Amino acid sequence: MSAESLEKLREILTARPRDGHKGTFGTVLVVGGSLGMTGAPALCGLAALRSGAGLVRLAVPGSILPTVAGLGLEYTTVPLPETPDARIDQAAFSTLMAQAQNATVAAIGPGLGRSASLDQLIPALWEKLPVPAVFDADALNVLAEISSRNGGQLPPHAALRVVTPHPGEFSRLMPESPAKDVETQRKNAQAFAKRNDCVVVLKGANSQISDGTQTFLNGSGNPGMATGGSGDVLTGITAAFLAQFLPRGVTPLDAVRLAVHLHGRAGDLAAAELGECSLIASDLLRFLPRAITSQK
Repeated sequence: MSAESLEKLREILTARPRDGHKGTFGTVLVVGGSLGMTGAPALCGLAALRSGAGLVRLAVPGSILPTVAGLGLEYTTVPLPETPDARIDQAAFSTLMAQAQNATVAAIGPGLGRSASLDQLIPALWEKLPVPAVFDADALNVLAEISSRNGGQLPPHAALRVVTPHPGEFSRLMPESPAKDVETQRKNAQAFAKRNDCVVVLKGANSQISDGTQTFLNGSGNPGMATGGSGDVLTGITAAFLAQFLPRGVTPLDAVRLAVHLHGRAGDLAAAELGECSLIASDLLRFLPRAITSQK
C-alpha cells in the first residue's frame, strides 16, 4: 500500500467528527518518571494532549506523583509501587496490565531511570502489554541489553511496538551495525524494524522512519531541538497519533511519519521566533498547535 502524503494525513487528523467525545480520540497511558526526572513523563503527557488524545493517564512512582500531577492540569495520574530509590518497581506489572485495559496506546520510558527491577519489568511489558506501545529513553536501554546479546533480536510481542532511539541508543540495540551515515542508518533502521516486526524512528538531523518494508527520511526540525525533553515530546505526539489514527485505518507507519514531521515542524516554528539557541522542549508544546493546523 502506498503511503499517504503528509498533508493528507494532517487533514485526517484535524477532521474531527462533530459528535466525537473523549473516548473517540483515544486514551494514552504514559509509564515513566523517577526521582529527579519528573518533567519527562509530564512533557510526554502534555504533548499527547496537545496532539489530540482524548484522555491521558500518567503512571509514575507513588512518591513523585504529587510533583508530576502539579505539572499538568489535564492529565490524570496513577501511583505505582516503587523501589527505595523512587523508580518503578517490577511489582507494578499487574497494575500496568490492568491500566492497559482502559488504554488505546501506551508510551513507555520517559524519565524511567535504570534499576534491576526495571530490567525485569520493561521486557515483560514489551512482550505482554496488550495495546500498541511506544518505547523510548531508558526503556530502550533495557531492551538493548537483550537485543545486543541476540543479534539485534527482541522477543515477540503482543501488539504493535514503536521504538524511538537516537543514534547512541540504536547503536546499543543493534551494535553489530553502527549507523555511520544516512544510507547506513536507513538500511539499519529497516533491518531492525523487519527483524522485530516494529516501527523504528531513528532520531537525528534527518530522522529515519521504517516499518521494515518502507523507510522515510524526515526533513523537518533543526539543531535547536537537541535539548533535554525533546524526545519525550515526540513520544507523546507519537502515542497520541497512534491512538487517533489506528482506529481510522491509517497505518502505523503513516501515523508515526506525521508525528515525526510535526514534531520537527513545531521545532522550526519555535526556532523562527525564539532562535535555535534558546529553544527548550516545552516550547515545542507551545508551537505544536500551529504546526498541526498550518498547511506547510
